[in-house]
Amino acid sequence: MITLFLRYTIHPNKLSDIAKYSADEQIPIRESGGEILGYFMPTDFAGATNEAFGLIDFPSLAEYGVYRAKLAVHPLHKKYVAVVERTGALLSIQRSLIQRVESSPEPKS
Repeated sequence: MITLFLRYTIHPNKLSDIAKYSADEQIPIRESGGEILGYFMPTDFAGATNEAFGLIDFPSLAEYGVYRAKLAVHPLHKKYVAVVERTGALLSIQRSLIQRVESSPEPKS
């Protein structure tokens, strides 16, 4: 299992545009083979207000490649990217592939 970690740099005064994009984009992501763990928006309580995050699981690196190809031609994805680009809310995306560390089994006494 691998996880796509998305780090979005966003315009802090356009959070509603990013929230809508993040909610809408989950449809083509799922239809392209991604298992969404979640999308996360900043709060006013702590941390940077210009970053949002997304986590998407894939069974393998090969499946991630299939997902990328499908998502690139998905009509809803194209539509949502065009909309968010027009708003100026999304400034950049950093993509990283990471692996989850599972907990060790409890030792038997």
